[in-house]
Amino acid sequence: MTAEVKVEEKQVESEVVIAPAVVPEETTVKSVVEEEEVKSVEEDESKPKGVEKSASFKEESDFFADLKESEKKALGDLKSKLEEAIVENTLLKTKKKESSPVKEKKEEVVKPEAEVEKKKEEAEEKVEEEKKSEAVLTEEAAKDETVEVVAAEEVIPKEEVTTVVEKVAEEDSKEEEEKKTEDVVTEEVKAETIEVEDEDESVDKDIELWGVPLLPSKGAESTDVILLKFLRARDFKVNEAFEMLKKTLKWRKQHKIDLILGEDFGEDLASAAYMNGVDRESHPVCYNVHSEEVYQTTFGSEKNREKFLRWRFQLMEKGIQKLNLKPGGVTSLLQIHDLKNAPGMSRTDLWVGIKNVIMTLQDNYPEFVSRNIFINVPFWFYAINAVLSPFLTQRTKSKFVVARPAKVKETLLKYIPADELPVQYGGFKTDDDTEFSNETVSEVVVKPGSSETIEIPAPETEGTLVWDIAVLGWEVNYKEEFVPTEEGAYTVIVQKVKKMGANEGPIRNSFKNSQAGKIVLTVDNVSGKKKRVLYRYRTKTESSS
Repeated sequence: MTAEVKVEEKQVESEVVIAPAVVPEETTVKSVVEEEEVKSVEEDESKPKGVEKSASFKEESDFFADLKESEKKALGDLKSKLEEAIVENTLLKTKKKESSPVKEKKEEVVKPEAEVEKKKEEAEEKVEEEKKSEAVLTEEAAKDETVEVVAAEEVIPKEEVTTVVEKVAEEDSKEEEEKKTEDVVTEEVKAETIEVEDEDESVDKDIELWGVPLLPSKGAESTDVILLKFLRARDFKVNEAFEMLKKTLKWRKQHKIDLILGEDFGEDLASAAYMNGVDRESHPVCYNVHSEEVYQTTFGSEKNREKFLRWRFQLMEKGIQKLNLKPGGVTSLLQIHDLKNAPGMSRTDLWVGIKNVIMTLQDNYPEFVSRNIFINVPFWFYAINAVLSPFLTQRTKSKFVVARPAKVKETLLKYIPADELPVQYGGFKTDDDTEFSNETVSEVVVKPGSSETIEIPAPETEGTLVWDIAVLGWEVNYKEEFVPTEEGAYTVIVQKVKKMGANEGPIRNSFKNSQAGKIVLTVDNVSGKKKRVLYRYRTKTESSS
């Protein structure tokens, strides 16, 4: 999944998300953009722009009383349609076509020969007109496609962009061709067929979706939450939301999704995506790692691709199990996409596969993602985004956040608390951490050219102090000391002064004191930018340990 960004002539090393390029003005929705400081308009325009900022996507309430009148009506209408379809056993019914040659034969006898000839001539003229229209539309469509990738051509070789576009377009052309062929066949036999309902697709009145009863008359409060997801995904258009729900149910039945939690896919894909912690709004967080290794494992063959898709759907189902699908509950996930070691644009089969994953998740798991945050974004990401963007809804794109490497920690910490953010992304969270549990994470800001000290008290002797500290972007001088309370006692150097590079990770250290005193952590900001310092500590005594 990606967000479309218009690439300017100057490369900007900052976190950026910009609205889609080819969208009518009145419907353009800007994507989410995060930054540490909002620069004033009066700043020198000759300097490279840091980021554009737009309003963050905000999840709507699922309480009925909080809905607009039009939304309440749409929900009521959808519930009525769903109730009727379940009770009358038509929810999953499909239309079958059976031949009716007798009826067609009668029509041929009734029609005069002259009238038949006239109809034939009119049909031929209509076909000619349609061919001309298609030619014009094809030419216009080609122009539009060119516009989609113009932004990327500034920084990416034209040949690479063209290859990716052609590959994805080729896949879409095949799908369109198959669809047209089906339409032609349907049109040819239309006069010879009648529709008959398939009696095999029966529906139990106890039918559930993600553990939630779908029959509205059961009165389950979670039913409204699920139906609102489908309505919001289709802008509260009742018929479209109803069709989306039916297609989702059929898709789940066809692929046996309700049984997928019991399937074992081994450990091969464990590094490709995993659930870890929650964000500041208690959304479970799913990390997706796009790397060359994952590419080889998942897209090396058709069999591997199918395995990856089912495994990814299983992970989504596991994530949904962590949600509270009730009004006021946490009903969506936060998705992080790490592109640090992602394969380049030449891996066209990978991006075609990702497009298919995106579309399947978008169509069958509506509104289950609160945000999609793309981190360590490479320069070619914007061209790939231009290719994938047309397949995404505006609502989906409005949830995108994009961060270049220099802004990863800052961006993630805006949405995820430090004690819930994995250490490899600049937080304090580690697997099976036995030192910390619910300790508070504090923050101080160090101005350019100044120093700040953090004191950790050690009032008792024979205790052990443990602390975590992280500086966003580091580039500071850092030291640790133990200062005894007793006057005249010597200060103990725990960590001598060290110049910390910009890419340093969090530091954890400990000190066992033989006398009362305090640990003093000193951060000397020698850079020209203010620095955010995050820290937490714990004092362990013999009684507490």
